[in-house]
Amino acid sequence: MKEMNWKRRQFIRYSSLALTGTLLAACGDRVPESPGEEGKTLDKLTFGTNWYAQAEHGGFYQAVATGIYEEYGLDVTIKMGGPQVNGVQLLLSGAIDFFMGGGSETIKAAEEGIPLITVAAIFQKDPQVLIAHPDTGVKVLEDLKGKPIYVSAGANINFWPFLKEKYSFGDEQKRPYNFTVGPFLADKTSAQQGYLTSEPLKIEREGGFKPVVFLLADYGYTPYATTIQTRQETVAEKPDLVQRFVDASIKGWYSYLENPEPGNELIRKDNPEMSDEQIAYSLEKMAEYDIVLAEDSREKGIGIMTEERWKTFFDTMVEAGIFKADTDYQKAFTLDFVGQKLE
Repeated sequence: MKEMNWKRRQFIRYSSLALTGTLLAACGDRVPESPGEEGKTLDKLTFGTNWYAQAEHGGFYQAVATGIYEEYGLDVTIKMGGPQVNGVQLLLSGAIDFFMGGGSETIKAAEEGIPLITVAAIFQKDPQVLIAHPDTGVKVLEDLKGKPIYVSAGANINFWPFLKEKYSFGDEQKRPYNFTVGPFLADKTSAQQGYLTSEPLKIEREGGFKPVVFLLADYGYTPYATTIQTRQETVAEKPDLVQRFVDASIKGWYSYLENPEPGNELIRKDNPEMSDEQIAYSLEKMAEYDIVLAEDSREKGIGIMTEERWKTFFDTMVEAGIFKADTDYQKAFTLDFVGQKLE
Protein backbone atom coordinates (compact mmCIF):
# COMPACT_ATOMS: atom_id res chain seq x y z
CA MET A 1 0.00 0.00 0.00
CA LYS A 2 1.35 3.36 -0.94
CA GLU A 3 2.22 5.65 1.96
CA MET A 4 -0.53 8.13 2.77
CA ASN A 5 0.25 11.74 3.63
CA TRP A 6 -1.90 12.54 6.71
CA LYS A 7 -1.22 16.27 6.62
CA ARG A 8 2.05 15.40 8.27
CA ARG A 9 2.96 18.82 9.57
CA GLN A 10 -0.45 19.11 11.18
CA PHE A 11 -0.09 15.68 12.74
CA ILE A 12 3.38 16.39 14.12
CA ARG A 13 2.18 19.67 15.58
CA TYR A 14 -0.72 18.14 17.45
CA SER A 15 0.30 14.54 18.03
CA SER A 16 4.01 14.15 18.62
CA LEU A 17 2.70 12.57 21.80
CA ALA A 18 2.02 9.44 19.76
CA LEU A 19 5.76 8.94 19.47
CA THR A 20 6.53 9.75 23.08
CA GLY A 21 3.49 8.03 24.56
CA THR A 22 2.49 10.98 26.74
CA LEU A 23 -0.87 11.61 25.02
CA LEU A 24 -0.80 15.26 26.01
CA ALA A 25 -3.07 16.65 23.32
CA ALA A 26 -5.68 13.95 23.71
CA CYS A 27 -6.12 14.44 27.42
CA GLY A 28 -5.42 18.13 28.00
CA ASP A 29 -3.60 18.94 31.20
CA ARG A 30 -4.28 15.46 32.59
CA VAL A 31 -1.52 13.14 31.38
CA PRO A 32 -2.74 9.53 31.57
CA GLU A 33 -0.26 7.00 32.77
CA SER A 34 0.12 3.55 31.24
CA PRO A 35 -0.99 1.44 34.20
CA GLY A 36 0.04 -1.95 32.86
CA GLU A 37 2.63 -3.63 35.07
CA GLU A 38 4.69 -6.72 34.43
CA GLY A 39 2.94 -9.74 35.87
CA LYS A 40 -0.30 -7.87 36.49
CA THR A 41 -3.52 -9.54 35.39
CA LEU A 42 -5.07 -7.66 32.49
CA ASP A 43 -8.71 -6.61 32.54
CA LYS A 44 -10.49 -8.51 29.75
CA LEU A 45 -13.06 -6.63 27.71
CA THR A 46 -14.72 -6.79 24.31
CA PHE A 47 -15.20 -3.87 21.92
CA GLY A 48 -17.84 -4.21 19.20
CA THR A 49 -17.42 -2.38 15.90
CA ASN A 50 -20.26 -1.15 13.72
CA TRP A 51 -19.26 -2.98 10.51
CA TYR A 52 -16.72 -5.30 8.96
CA ALA A 53 -13.09 -4.45 9.76
CA GLN A 54 -11.87 -1.41 7.80
CA ALA A 55 -9.57 1.58 8.01
CA GLU A 56 -12.35 3.52 9.73
CA HIS A 57 -11.72 1.22 12.71
CA GLY A 58 -7.97 1.46 12.40
CA GLY A 59 -7.00 3.07 15.70
CA PHE A 60 -8.69 0.36 17.73
CA TYR A 61 -6.96 -2.40 15.78
CA GLN A 62 -3.71 -0.48 16.09
CA ALA A 63 -4.03 -0.42 19.88
CA VAL A 64 -4.34 -4.21 19.85
CA ALA A 65 -1.57 -4.76 17.31
CA THR A 66 1.01 -2.55 19.00
CA GLY A 67 0.27 -3.56 22.59
CA ILE A 68 -1.13 -0.18 23.61
CA TYR A 69 -4.13 -1.73 25.31
CA GLU A 70 -1.83 -4.00 27.27
CA GLU A 71 0.16 -0.95 28.41
CA TYR A 72 -3.07 0.25 29.98
CA GLY A 73 -3.77 -3.04 31.70
CA LEU A 74 -6.33 -4.23 29.17
CA ASP A 75 -6.83 -7.42 27.20
CA VAL A 76 -9.13 -6.22 24.41
CA THR A 77 -10.98 -8.42 21.94
CA ILE A 78 -12.49 -6.66 18.93
CA LYS A 79 -15.80 -8.16 17.82
CA MET A 80 -16.46 -7.25 14.22
CA GLY A 81 -19.90 -5.94 13.29
CA GLY A 82 -21.97 -6.47 10.17
CA PRO A 83 -25.47 -6.12 8.71
CA GLN A 84 -26.94 -8.78 11.00
CA VAL A 85 -25.17 -7.62 14.18
CA ASN A 86 -27.07 -5.43 16.64
CA GLY A 87 -24.22 -3.85 18.57
CA VAL A 88 -26.40 -1.83 20.93
CA GLN A 89 -28.32 -4.94 21.89
CA LEU A 90 -25.05 -6.79 22.53
CA LEU A 91 -23.83 -3.90 24.66
CA LEU A 92 -26.96 -3.64 26.76
CA SER A 93 -27.03 -7.41 27.30
CA GLY A 94 -23.44 -7.40 28.53
CA ALA A 95 -22.14 -9.50 25.62
CA ILE A 96 -19.71 -6.68 24.83
CA ASP A 97 -18.31 -3.94 27.08
CA PHE A 98 -17.97 -1.04 24.62
CA PHE A 99 -19.49 -0.36 21.21
CA MET A 100 -18.64 1.86 18.25
CA GLY A 101 -21.75 3.96 17.69
CA GLY A 102 -23.00 7.39 16.70
CA GLY A 103 -24.46 10.51 18.24
CA SER A 104 -28.11 9.81 17.43
CA GLU A 105 -28.19 6.44 19.17
CA THR A 106 -27.46 7.62 22.67
CA ILE A 107 -29.80 10.62 22.45
CA LYS A 108 -32.61 8.32 21.33
CA ALA A 109 -31.64 5.95 24.16
CA ALA A 110 -31.86 8.81 26.65
CA GLU A 111 -35.28 9.69 25.28
CA GLU A 112 -36.45 6.11 25.82
CA GLY A 113 -34.81 5.62 29.21
CA ILE A 114 -32.22 3.14 27.91
CA PRO A 115 -28.96 3.24 29.96
CA LEU A 116 -26.56 3.91 27.08
CA ILE A 117 -23.89 6.63 27.18
CA THR A 118 -21.17 8.02 24.90
CA VAL A 119 -17.75 8.55 26.49
CA ALA A 120 -15.62 9.66 23.50
CA ALA A 121 -15.97 10.53 19.81
CA ILE A 122 -13.21 9.53 17.40
CA PHE A 123 -14.79 11.02 14.26
CA GLN A 124 -15.51 14.72 14.55
CA LYS A 125 -17.44 14.53 11.29
CA ASP A 126 -19.95 11.86 10.31
CA PRO A 127 -18.73 10.42 6.95
CA GLN A 128 -22.29 10.19 5.59
CA VAL A 129 -22.49 11.54 2.03
CA LEU A 130 -24.86 11.95 -0.87
CA ILE A 131 -23.39 11.09 -4.25
CA ALA A 132 -24.43 12.45 -7.65
CA HIS A 133 -23.38 12.09 -11.28
CA PRO A 134 -20.97 14.65 -12.77
CA ASP A 135 -21.95 16.97 -15.62
CA THR A 136 -25.63 16.98 -14.69
CA GLY A 137 -25.84 20.49 -13.26
CA VAL A 138 -25.54 19.27 -9.66
CA LYS A 139 -22.95 21.47 -7.98
CA VAL A 140 -24.26 21.98 -4.44
CA LEU A 141 -26.41 19.85 -2.18
CA GLU A 142 -29.48 22.01 -2.81
CA ASP A 143 -29.36 20.99 -6.48
CA LEU A 144 -30.53 17.49 -5.49
CA LYS A 145 -33.97 18.79 -4.52
CA GLY A 146 -36.57 16.99 -6.63
CA LYS A 147 -34.16 14.35 -7.97
CA PRO A 148 -34.48 10.62 -7.18
CA ILE A 149 -32.23 9.64 -4.28
CA TYR A 150 -31.49 6.09 -3.17
CA VAL A 151 -31.58 5.96 0.64
CA SER A 152 -31.85 3.16 3.18
CA ALA A 153 -34.63 2.70 5.71
CA GLY A 154 -32.20 3.85 8.39
CA ALA A 155 -32.01 7.27 6.77
CA ASN A 156 -35.54 7.95 7.94
CA ILE A 157 -34.39 8.27 11.55
CA ASN A 158 -31.26 10.35 10.97
CA PHE A 159 -30.20 12.38 7.95
CA TRP A 160 -33.32 12.27 5.73
CA PRO A 161 -35.57 14.27 8.11
CA PHE A 162 -32.69 16.75 8.41
CA LEU A 163 -32.58 17.14 4.61
CA LYS A 164 -36.34 17.58 4.50
CA GLU A 165 -36.29 20.26 7.18
CA LYS A 166 -33.26 22.25 6.07
CA TYR A 167 -33.22 21.74 2.30
CA SER A 168 -36.90 21.00 1.56
CA PHE A 169 -36.25 17.55 0.15
CA GLY A 170 -39.44 15.51 -0.30
CA ASP A 171 -40.32 11.90 0.43
CA GLU A 172 -41.34 11.49 -3.20
CA GLN A 173 -37.63 11.65 -4.05
CA LYS A 174 -36.78 8.56 -2.05
CA ARG A 175 -35.90 5.30 -3.75
CA PRO A 176 -35.04 2.12 -1.81
CA TYR A 177 -31.28 1.68 -1.41
CA ASN A 178 -30.09 -1.94 -1.39
CA PHE A 179 -26.42 -1.12 -0.75
CA THR A 180 -25.37 -1.61 -4.36
CA VAL A 181 -24.43 1.12 -6.83
CA GLY A 182 -26.12 -0.45 -9.86
CA PRO A 183 -29.39 1.52 -9.80
CA PHE A 184 -27.47 4.78 -9.32
CA LEU A 185 -25.15 4.02 -12.22
CA ALA A 186 -28.12 3.23 -14.46
CA ASP A 187 -29.85 6.59 -13.85
CA LYS A 188 -27.78 9.73 -14.41
CA THR A 189 -30.47 11.91 -12.88
CA SER A 190 -30.27 10.07 -9.56
CA ALA A 191 -28.23 10.35 -6.39
CA GLN A 192 -27.53 7.88 -3.61
CA GLN A 193 -26.38 7.77 -0.03
CA GLY A 194 -22.96 6.43 0.88
CA TYR A 195 -19.95 6.61 3.12
CA LEU A 196 -17.26 9.11 2.20
CA THR A 197 -14.56 6.47 2.49
CA SER A 198 -16.27 3.67 0.54
CA GLU A 199 -18.97 4.14 -2.11
CA PRO A 200 -17.25 6.89 -4.13
CA LEU A 201 -14.33 4.53 -4.83
CA LYS A 202 -16.71 1.73 -5.79
CA ILE A 203 -18.51 4.06 -8.19
CA GLU A 204 -15.20 5.10 -9.75
CA ARG A 205 -14.24 1.47 -10.31
CA GLU A 206 -17.62 0.24 -11.59
CA GLY A 207 -18.85 3.38 -13.35
CA GLY A 208 -15.58 4.67 -14.74
CA PHE A 209 -16.11 8.24 -13.48
CA LYS A 210 -15.54 10.33 -10.38
CA PRO A 211 -18.87 11.16 -8.75
CA VAL A 212 -19.89 14.42 -7.15
CA VAL A 213 -19.73 13.93 -3.37
CA PHE A 214 -21.49 15.98 -0.70
CA LEU A 215 -20.36 15.40 2.87
CA LEU A 216 -23.46 16.12 4.95
CA ALA A 217 -21.31 17.27 7.86
CA ASP A 218 -20.33 20.26 5.74
CA TYR A 219 -24.01 21.11 5.23
CA GLY A 220 -25.12 21.26 8.84
CA TYR A 221 -25.56 17.59 9.73
CA THR A 222 -23.25 17.45 12.75
CA PRO A 223 -23.46 14.26 14.83
CA TYR A 224 -20.30 12.74 16.23
CA ALA A 225 -19.44 9.39 14.68
CA THR A 226 -17.31 6.36 15.51
CA THR A 227 -18.11 7.08 19.12
CA ILE A 228 -17.24 4.90 22.10
CA GLN A 229 -20.42 3.86 23.87
CA THR A 230 -20.91 1.86 27.02
CA ARG A 231 -23.53 1.19 29.68
CA GLN A 232 -24.21 3.83 32.29
CA GLU A 233 -23.53 1.29 35.04
CA THR A 234 -20.02 0.74 33.64
CA VAL A 235 -19.29 4.47 33.91
CA ALA A 236 -20.66 4.56 37.44
CA GLU A 237 -19.02 1.38 38.73
CA LYS A 238 -15.79 1.14 36.70
CA PRO A 239 -14.68 4.67 35.77
CA ASP A 240 -11.01 3.67 35.84
CA LEU A 241 -11.65 0.92 33.29
CA VAL A 242 -13.53 3.35 31.06
CA GLN A 243 -10.74 5.91 31.34
CA ARG A 244 -8.05 3.41 30.45
CA PHE A 245 -9.99 2.12 27.44
CA VAL A 246 -10.65 5.64 26.17
CA ASP A 247 -7.04 6.76 26.69
CA ALA A 248 -5.57 3.66 25.07
CA SER A 249 -7.97 3.86 22.11
CA ILE A 250 -7.08 7.51 21.51
CA LYS A 251 -3.39 6.67 21.68
CA GLY A 252 -4.06 3.88 19.19
CA TRP A 253 -5.59 6.36 16.78
CA TYR A 254 -2.62 8.71 16.96
CA SER A 255 -0.34 5.75 16.31
CA TYR A 256 -2.49 4.54 13.41
CA LEU A 257 -2.49 7.89 11.66
CA GLU A 258 1.31 8.00 11.84
CA ASN A 259 2.02 4.40 10.75
CA PRO A 260 -1.11 2.35 9.98
CA GLU A 261 0.43 -0.93 8.88
CA PRO A 262 0.25 -2.81 12.23
CA GLY A 263 -3.46 -2.07 12.49
CA ASN A 264 -4.05 -2.77 8.82
CA GLU A 265 -2.54 -6.22 9.19
CA LEU A 266 -5.15 -7.09 11.80
CA ILE A 267 -7.91 -5.48 9.72
CA ARG A 268 -7.02 -7.70 6.76
CA LYS A 269 -6.92 -10.73 9.08
CA ASP A 270 -10.44 -10.06 10.38
CA ASN A 271 -11.74 -9.04 6.95
CA PRO A 272 -9.77 -10.80 4.17
CA GLU A 273 -11.89 -9.10 1.50
CA MET A 274 -10.55 -5.67 2.52
CA SER A 275 -8.14 -4.53 -0.20
CA ASP A 276 -5.05 -2.38 0.20
CA GLU A 277 -6.58 0.03 -2.32
CA GLN A 278 -9.70 0.49 -0.18
CA ILE A 279 -7.66 0.99 2.99
CA ALA A 280 -5.47 3.59 1.28
CA TYR A 281 -8.51 5.39 -0.14
CA SER A 282 -10.22 5.48 3.25
CA LEU A 283 -7.15 6.95 4.93
CA GLU A 284 -6.79 9.53 2.17
CA LYS A 285 -10.40 10.69 2.48
CA MET A 286 -10.34 10.78 6.27
CA ALA A 287 -7.36 13.11 6.02
CA GLU A 288 -8.71 15.23 3.15
CA TYR A 289 -12.01 15.93 4.92
CA ASP A 290 -10.61 16.22 8.47
CA ILE A 291 -12.82 13.41 9.71
CA VAL A 292 -10.65 12.66 12.76
CA LEU A 293 -8.49 15.76 13.12
CA ALA A 294 -11.13 18.43 12.75
CA GLU A 295 -10.84 21.77 14.55
CA ASP A 296 -11.77 20.58 18.05
CA SER A 297 -9.61 17.49 17.92
CA ARG A 298 -6.61 19.39 16.56
CA GLU A 299 -6.81 21.78 19.49
CA LYS A 300 -7.91 19.46 22.29
CA GLY A 301 -7.09 15.94 21.15
CA ILE A 302 -8.65 13.03 19.32
CA GLY A 303 -11.83 11.81 20.97
CA ILE A 304 -12.92 15.23 22.18
CA MET A 305 -16.58 16.15 22.62
CA THR A 306 -18.21 19.41 23.68
CA GLU A 307 -21.51 20.32 25.30
CA GLU A 308 -22.12 22.96 22.62
CA ARG A 309 -21.74 20.47 19.78
CA TRP A 310 -24.13 17.98 21.36
CA LYS A 311 -26.70 20.72 21.94
CA THR A 312 -26.42 22.02 18.38
CA PHE A 313 -27.03 18.57 16.95
CA PHE A 314 -29.89 17.92 19.35
CA ASP A 315 -31.61 21.21 18.49
CA THR A 316 -31.20 20.52 14.77
CA MET A 317 -32.82 17.11 15.07
CA VAL A 318 -35.62 18.43 17.28
CA GLU A 319 -36.47 20.80 14.43
CA ALA A 320 -36.39 17.83 12.05
CA GLY A 321 -38.84 15.94 14.26
CA ILE A 322 -36.44 13.17 15.29
CA PHE A 323 -36.08 13.99 19.00
CA LYS A 324 -38.64 15.35 21.44
CA ALA A 325 -37.86 18.85 22.66
CA ASP A 326 -38.13 17.82 26.31
CA THR A 327 -35.59 14.97 25.99
CA ASP A 328 -32.74 15.24 28.51
CA TYR A 329 -30.06 14.90 25.83
CA GLN A 330 -27.30 15.47 28.40
CA LYS A 331 -27.87 11.93 29.65
CA ALA A 332 -26.56 10.72 26.30
CA PHE A 333 -22.92 11.60 26.95
CA THR A 334 -20.30 12.46 29.53
CA LEU A 335 -17.24 14.66 29.05
CA ASP A 336 -15.45 13.16 32.05
CA PHE A 337 -13.18 10.90 30.01
CA VAL A 338 -11.96 13.19 27.23
CA GLY A 339 -9.45 16.02 27.47
CA GLN A 340 -9.81 19.75 27.81
CA LYS A 341 -7.90 22.37 25.89
CA LEU A 342 -4.28 22.80 26.94
CA GLU A 343 -3.41 26.04 28.69
